[in-house]
Amino acid sequence: MAMSCPLNRYLLLMAQEHLEFRLPEIKSLLSLFGGQFISSQETYGKSPFWILSIPSEDIARNLMKRTVCAKSIFELWGHGKSPEELYSSLKNYPVEKMVPFLHSDSTYKIKIHTFNKTLTQEEKVKRIDALEFLPFEGKVNLKKPQHIFSVLEDYGLDSNRIPENPHNIYFGRWIADGQRELIESYSVKKRHFIGNTSMDAGLSFIMANHGKVKENDIVFDPFVGTGKASRKNQKWRGPDENIRANLRQYGLEKYYLDVLVSDASKPSWRKGTYFDAIITDPPYGIRESTRKTGSQKEIPKGMEKCPESHVPVSLSYHLSDMFFDLLNFAAETLVLGGRLVYWLPVYTPEYTEEMVPWHPCLRLISNCEQKLSSHTSRRLITMEKVKEFENRDEYSHLLSDHFLLYQGHNSFREKYFSGVTKRIAKDEKSSQQ
Repeated sequence: MAMSCPLNRYLLLMAQEHLEFRLPEIKSLLSLFGGQFISSQETYGKSPFWILSIPSEDIARNLMKRTVCAKSIFELWGHGKSPEELYSSLKNYPVEKMVPFLHSDSTYKIKIHTFNKTLTQEEKVKRIDALEFLPFEGKVNLKKPQHIFSVLEDYGLDSNRIPENPHNIYFGRWIADGQRELIESYSVKKRHFIGNTSMDAGLSFIMANHGKVKENDIVFDPFVGTGKASRKNQKWRGPDENIRANLRQYGLEKYYLDVLVSDASKPSWRKGTYFDAIITDPPYGIRESTRKTGSQKEIPKGMEKCPESHVPVSLSYHLSDMFFDLLNFAAETLVLGGRLVYWLPVYTPEYTEEMVPWHPCLRLISNCEQKLSSHTSRRLITMEKVKEFENRDEYSHLLSDHFLLYQGHNSFREKYFSGVTKRIAKDEKSSQQ
């Protein structure tokens, strides 16, 4: 795990949830703050301990001001697979780099963290005493120390087979904590108005981080919702009122621009680039089927005609059509380098990576799965605009079977409910037995 520049080594302690979303979030935030994801580890899997090389402590602190997937970050002074390896690693760390945090005028404390094992107080004290060889000259202050140092021990992921000795041991200077508390602070359960498709707070922050949203960015959600499910004293409130009420609850209303009611397949925008990010959760057609409005001339042959050509009629609007329109809209209205972040529902027995919709102007950044049931899931797709949009007609070929393999999921609603029906029937059969 040796790095070419030990001063840049940091240990990231990750949360053990939303595992697939962690790496894309950290990569996106590092890119946002002028860093780059550099690691000596090829893959992290489910491990909560990540060793990264970050250019500066400022970038590390900025990262932690945004991440909800990481708990804490430490400047890594040493690590090993045994106490002896750890101590040897610490003795090789430059003393001149330790001194600013260990001098006689400083105060400090040492904490012991263990993953997948609990230590007694006596065991913790024993580990702290073993670090006496470090040049600590300051005073211990357990309540308000200037500097906090941590020993972190990793006992693996199998709670049924906890090893006697840790797989890895780390020692470092605590830099900052992540924003995990925001998940509870902005919990949907605490909101004044809740829709039946309200997004989980943690996933909302992850989506914003995948989209590299920064201060003063203009972010658009083409499927912000109708607000029909939000009621107070049985009185219906419109989407604009509900959005403002929720933002007002958190003191965030000043960041809200407005809501526009229109057909997402026929966006009411002049040509041009407007948005730094498009972040959305399109309808899957589960609670109600997706439709779009159209005029007489747009009705396919064989369908019932409307008496007045100017009167809007309801047209069939498949999921593949919706994602085709969404990607085209993003390619046309995002600034160069802007990101599209959206959820893609899939029927897992038939899913392949080739089914993810694509566009010549957009590059796929990440594709993360969230399980919904044994046979369905949704994937958080992040794409970045890498090429200027030309003419919409030039991309019409993307709707053909050859280019849009996602068409196989147009029956997602039926497949979703077929699984629900089978599960209900199975439960009923079990209860009868």
